[in-house]
Amino acid sequence: MLGNRPVKKSLKEYARGITGGLLFSFPLLYTMEVWWAGFSATPLQLLLLVVVTYLLLLGYNRYAGMRPGVSWRSVMIDSVEEMGIGLVLSYAVLLVLNRIQIADMALNEIMGKTIIEAMAVSIGVSIGTAQLGSDGQEEEEREHNEELEEEKKPGHIGMAVLAFCGALLIGGNVAPTEEVVMLAVEATPVHVLLMAVASLLLSVVVVYFSDFKGTTGKKPGDLWFWLTFDTCVSYLVALMASAFVLWFFGRFDNVSFWTAFSQTIVLGVLSSLGASAGRLLIK
Repeated sequence: MLGNRPVKKSLKEYARGITGGLLFSFPLLYTMEVWWAGFSATPLQLLLLVVVTYLLLLGYNRYAGMRPGVSWRSVMIDSVEEMGIGLVLSYAVLLVLNRIQIADMALNEIMGKTIIEAMAVSIGVSIGTAQLGSDGQEEEEREHNEELEEEKKPGHIGMAVLAFCGALLIGGNVAPTEEVVMLAVEATPVHVLLMAVASLLLSVVVVYFSDFKGTTGKKPGDLWFWLTFDTCVSYLVALMASAFVLWFFGRFDNVSFWTAFSQTIVLGVLSSLGASAGRLLIK
């Protein structure tokens, strides 16, 4: 964020990042199941979470950042800074909430809680930095780079990355809770089917208004093809994100395939909304 940018502008970016990090992650910071996951997570799981989060930050900052045409070096530096802010924010909030006791708690538990919370916070920091307002000079920069943005519009890979970010951010706030398991266990096949259909319908609505309304470059005859294609991709990405976060929080341990499948569909209702809305971040 700092780089060669003026200190005042960098401080504004940090302020937006902190606001976004807290705005999008406070539910997780207040969730007991996430605290337990921080106690029980293995070093391998924590490392995997850090790697996945960093890759998502790279994708988001590359395809939906405020500064089009920046180099990969700048993208990587911004992503590291956002993870650093996420770690500091998570540690500070958990300390204030008395979820971390420095004198009475083992180092691995402190690190586990902080790292798990920080990964969600860092994604919120990235979104907050890019999306929560801009000053006049930044607005002029964006207009000046309008043509460059158009040339570098993200393709299907970029859309999938943003969809995964949105799904993980929204679905991750609910995945650790017992309610997902309860809904999955009590759901009949009809309910699971209805939830899947509802998820697809939500995706259709959001994808249509975010990708197709007022857009150019698509022939009317291709509209329904691309609408169907993007909706299916968005839903599949949402299910992948749901399965990943459920697995991470141990929701697939010692359960039948049907229960695991039902949990994925249940969480997919929220994740699909997040995945579809993720493309709204490209502005």
